Amino acid sequence: MHNQNKVKTLGESPFFEDGQGSRQLPANTVARGGLREGPAYTGLDANQKPLTEIPFPVTRKVLVRGQERYNIFCAPCHDRTGNGTGMIVRRGYKQPTSFHDPRLRNSQVGYFFNVMTEGFGVMPSYAPQVPMEDRWAIAAYIRALQYSQNARMADLEQAGVPAERLRQIEAELAQPLPSGAGGEAHAPSGAQGVTRPDLPGRYDQRPNPRKVPE
Repeated sequence: MHNQNKVKTLGESPFFEDGQGSRQLPANTVARGGLREGPAYTGLDANQKPLTEIPFPVTRKVLVRGQERYNIFCAPCHDRTGNGTGMIVRRGYKQPTSFHDPRLRNSQVGYFFNVMTEGFGVMPSYAPQVPMEDRWAIAAYIRALQYSQNARMADLEQAGVPAERLRQIEAELAQPLPSGAGGEAHAPSGAQGVTRPDLPGRYDQRPNPRKVPE
């Protein structure tokens, strides 16, 4: 490796007209790490702790964007309900932890962004494929998924959901599931939870016209 054609740093080179082996940086070049440092790009604060809040307002538009990106990049493993039984997992890939696991429900939102950015376990980094803003949008949607399966009536009341809508939700949860979707399920008696662990079954029963034969 020592005996080969090479140009030492700042050495001469007859290859270029100016005789310099080192080249000038292209215009507008940004050093690696430049402009992409700080909590918004890592999901971690100065103490390397996950951020507790998303660094921009979370609007409906952000959640819709997060859902779209999640379904493209995350659902193949995590499935669309976040239970970790996506199609790739069904084909033998290691199953990820469900987003509805207590550990992940209690994790800060910056943790999900950081995992998408740096990877974790067998999951690679998605930073090259998913821009920073979209990773935050996905993190926001993951939080919405967690609420969809683990929300409490008290949370809805605190969020200002009208009483009439709360009664409608309770009535919907008391309705039996369609035939073949796992039997009847009712809202927990005497509790304020609106958890529906059976809901993924509904999605599993939905016909998929694009299903590829095994």
